[in-house]
Amino acid sequence: MRWVESGDVRLAVFEEGDPGDPAVLLLHGYPDTHRVWDEVAALLRDRFHVIRYDVRGAGRSTAPADRRDYGFDRLMDDLGAVIGDSRVHLVGHDWGSIQGWEALGREGIRDRLASFTSIGGPGLRQVGDFTRHGPRREVLAQRVRSWYIGAFQLPVLPELAWRTVMPGIVSRTLRGEGIVPRPAETLVRDGINGLWLYRRNMSGILGDTGLDPRVPGVPVQIIEATRDPFVTPELLAAVGRWAPRLWRRKIAAGHWAHRSRPEAVAGMIGEFADHAEGAPASRQLRRAGARGAFGGRLVVVTGAGSGIGLATARAFAAHGAEVVCADIEIDAAKRAADAIGDDLGGTAYGVRVDVANADQMEDFSRNIISEYGVPDIVVNNAGVVVAGPFLDHSVEDWRRIIDVNLWGVIHGCRLFGAAMAERGEGGHIVNIASLAAFAPSRLLPAYSTSKAAVKALSDCLRAELAGQGIGVTAICPGFVSTGIARHATYTDGSTREGVVNALARRGYPPERVAAYILRAVHRNQAVVPVNLEGKIGYALSRISPRAMRGLARLSGPQRNP
Repeated sequence: MRWVESGDVRLAVFEEGDPGDPAVLLLHGYPDTHRVWDEVAALLRDRFHVIRYDVRGAGRSTAPADRRDYGFDRLMDDLGAVIGDSRVHLVGHDWGSIQGWEALGREGIRDRLASFTSIGGPGLRQVGDFTRHGPRREVLAQRVRSWYIGAFQLPVLPELAWRTVMPGIVSRTLRGEGIVPRPAETLVRDGINGLWLYRRNMSGILGDTGLDPRVPGVPVQIIEATRDPFVTPELLAAVGRWAPRLWRRKIAAGHWAHRSRPEAVAGMIGEFADHAEGAPASRQLRRAGARGAFGGRLVVVTGAGSGIGLATARAFAAHGAEVVCADIEIDAAKRAADAIGDDLGGTAYGVRVDVANADQMEDFSRNIISEYGVPDIVVNNAGVVVAGPFLDHSVEDWRRIIDVNLWGVIHGCRLFGAAMAERGEGGHIVNIASLAAFAPSRLLPAYSTSKAAVKALSDCLRAELAGQGIGVTAICPGFVSTGIARHATYTDGSTREGVVNALARRGYPPERVAAYILRAVHRNQAVVPVNLEGKIGYALSRISPRAMRGLARLSGPQRNP
């Protein structure tokens, strides 16, 4: 530890790592001290010169004699004194982030910032613009979340709360995020002193500050903790638009993301600092800096050689995604990928995989992650059909249906879902079910069983992965004009021609299903019935299952004794 003098305040500064390495300065929030960064600092110190300090009035640093000296001018003096003549990658959380945004607006300090990473603390200059010009509903939602700012302006009561109930509330909040509390011995004093950060700087937050909200030059990374109760995504999006060199990333965590997910946060900080130092951008940074609905995202689609899979791969590519077109027929997969490049100018890769083969899926997922990165979206689409009465289905028919339609989905969810969860930045899994999932049919007993299982699996997985920021959607199309009927196995060969002709006459193209899939990912929908019969069947299955069973008796050919 070393001491840095700033006016009448002595700041306690803590440093780790080689001073010759690029410097990362971690600035804590309220009511924390530098120790809130312990886990992240330990992960960064082998590559960076890590600097932390207790802000004035917190931890081991002294408090100013005059409480008015918690204003931004004094805080910026402190930051400048710690940085000195160095060039640092600044990282701020909560009030540390608010100070970082302010530093970007000050020429004397901005020139010494190689990059800035913001976690959970918007800039007050930018917030002022948002509250004046943002949509009324979004502004109101943010004001509700920021109720405590007004409470901190009250006399006496906030100080009394810190001397009584607030330490316990902070500990319970941390435990609610899965974090073991380690309160500083100075917590009560820090909480009381830190009230003046709000009282000196936030009284006019809803008015026109008269200060320029633009952030020229410095690369800015916003890490959005998706379960942070204090900041809305809309506010962060509005704040970010003032930074022309912006990367925006998400992490499935609460307010103290750097304590609950230190590996993920440290990885993001390190990647961004490396890139600002001249290293090529990682895939995740390219995604974070991309524009467009799915710009820069990596999408894996199985069964992408034809039908719904092909249409889905092309739709994602048309909206900026990089796509892995996987299919059991390698020629079909490569044609799909080549066409995306030729027709759409997109980036796609053709890969062979048999989704029913567990070993192949293990190798497939490992190779995709190693070569291209963890997918952001996985569409488990590959499927087969066996049509005919149940008593005509062989054991092999059942095995093939279950292996492809159900086990193929299980493999995709298990392997890629685990990688998404470990990465910590969320993602989305789309499982293609069917109208048959909730509409029983005499003609499709095995197919209906497999698709009903896919829908149930999707519901279970959605509940499990929601806390990881990973959405799961079951898409349930009705009759779609694809080649699936032509390639199906029929236990009664006379059925084939009628089914193929019926689907052709239906005239519902797979491109419309793809549009539903993209919309479902964007909206994080759980179950999406597609087209008229799909929607009617889904509604009827919920209103009157008995009616659906009655309709099942009418479907398919009658069996002669």
